[in-house]
Amino acid sequence: MNIHQFDVIIVGAGGSGLMAGLYASRNAKTAVISKLYPTRSHTGAAQGGISAALGNVEEDRIEWHTYDTVKGSDYLGDQEAIEFMCQEAPEAVLELEHMGLPFDRTPEGKISQRPFGGHTNNVTGKPVSRACHAADRTGHMILQTLYQQCLKNNVNFFDEFQVIELLTSNGKASGVVAIELATGELHVFQAKAVIMATGGHGRIFEVTSNAYAYTGDGAALVLRKGIPLEDMEFFQFHPTGIYKLGILITEGVRGDGGVLINGKGERFMPKYAPSVKDLASRDVVSRAIYTEIRAGRGVDGSNFVYLDVRPETVNKFAEIDGRTNPDGTKYTVTGEQILKKLPDIIDFCRVYLGVDPVTQMMPIQPTAHYSMGGIPTNKYGEVIVDDHNTTYPGLYAVGECACVSVHGGNRLGTNSLLDLIVFGKHAGLKAAEYSSRVPFEDLPQNPEANVKNELDGLRQGSGKESVYDIATDMKKVMFDLVGIYRNEKDMQTAIDKIHELQQRYSQVKIVDTGRIFNTELINAWELGNMLQIAEVIAISALNRQESRGGHSREDFPKRDDQNWLKHTLVTKQGKELKISYKPVSITKYQPKERVY
Repeated sequence: MNIHQFDVIIVGAGGSGLMAGLYASRNAKTAVISKLYPTRSHTGAAQGGISAALGNVEEDRIEWHTYDTVKGSDYLGDQEAIEFMCQEAPEAVLELEHMGLPFDRTPEGKISQRPFGGHTNNVTGKPVSRACHAADRTGHMILQTLYQQCLKNNVNFFDEFQVIELLTSNGKASGVVAIELATGELHVFQAKAVIMATGGHGRIFEVTSNAYAYTGDGAALVLRKGIPLEDMEFFQFHPTGIYKLGILITEGVRGDGGVLINGKGERFMPKYAPSVKDLASRDVVSRAIYTEIRAGRGVDGSNFVYLDVRPETVNKFAEIDGRTNPDGTKYTVTGEQILKKLPDIIDFCRVYLGVDPVTQMMPIQPTAHYSMGGIPTNKYGEVIVDDHNTTYPGLYAVGECACVSVHGGNRLGTNSLLDLIVFGKHAGLKAAEYSSRVPFEDLPQNPEANVKNELDGLRQGSGKESVYDIATDMKKVMFDLVGIYRNEKDMQTAIDKIHELQQRYSQVKIVDTGRIFNTELINAWELGNMLQIAEVIAISALNRQESRGGHSREDFPKRDDQNWLKHTLVTKQGKELKISYKPVSITKYQPKERVY
């Protein structure tokens, strides 16, 4: 048996995992375990920017950022955590700059900033430039910068190791068991502290912007240990995914002046958000697009609309909207400027669509993008196990697999990268501090036994069912019945279908008997995670009888603060899922109607 021992282990090498690893490694022996090579992690797909009230382009305030985040969350975000994140934001961005991240610059040499949906000047109500960016590949730059810093700081990396089980001893986290993809061998990692940084689970949906590896592994591992998941009904559909493919077109396109056009050639967002129009929060814009499509105003009757960033269109509507540059001069763009600001987006559209956005409109549809829910934590990344905020010793979670909750019912664009950096840092610090004052817990007897049984079960199944067929059915069910618009009948149908798929999954058998890079085995195991997460999402959504943020119910169209201003907790007890609730942390901002 391969046994390794570290003070702190991080599972996942995206932005949050690398940030946690960097800070933990300064005071503790640290390892990062990832099923991918770190720079292939999904953080690299983040395009438009990271938010911070620097005020480099125009006036901005931390208090405005805080309020916008609370409002964007549809008042379900925990305001203590939101205040903490927004206060930390300017320092976090400057720290990335000092690490060498190549942000775009203003003519004065400051970090450049652009508008993004839901970020406003709270006095005028107009969009404010708050997103710090490196062209349209900001996440890629963050990932590269942090990986270099981790290597410099001698963080230990175990790349292409799939963690299969979280180990616990005496009510504390004690390590993980992983399979090395290159050999098929099992490895046991003993640790004083374990940080989950495994990302989201968007692959449960048919059309998604998420990477193939986004299968909810961390959330499923924790759920199976009897630890709850929080607010899983809240899943964000990004308004602008490439039609049919789901590949993201950054909100930065609209921040730079792009507008949404329906099949009748009309700009429609002023109907739904008269003040900020195309830069409303993502849940508002996604519902607006689907409302247009359902009303028969999709392009040629299809389920997509256009995103138009052609210079002539941008300049026309900038003049209509009264948009100006920060110095008060007329806002205009040229084709050359669009190419410079959005090089990757231009390339995506040319390659995948055969469309040149400088001269043609882009066909888009909402795409499953981001989970607001996840493993419950406090602002230091410590995992919470009940409605009294009791922490689980030695266990931490950060990034999209976690729920702090700063995003509540709906995340604002650019707040995800900020979430990674701020809470990744503090989880790393807290885990290192914890590991300095506790001994190693004894590992369970035969720590790899459960993993062997789980994997052998997949190798020795009846073979009556196909992983591919089950996954395809699950994704369609979730996208069609637990998507942007929801109702009781559809969600109950989805739950029944998921239970049927779970039964079919028990009859799966993999064909590949090899040990080296057995991706069929890993895909089958990941499908088990996705089926569990899909069930949690559907049950949580069915139970919440209101509409809030990304959770929009046709049978309960209004937000209900009297009965539903609370967080959902779902715990697995045996084969059953149990639902409980905990209160929302409210400090300064009492809930009121969201108006954009």
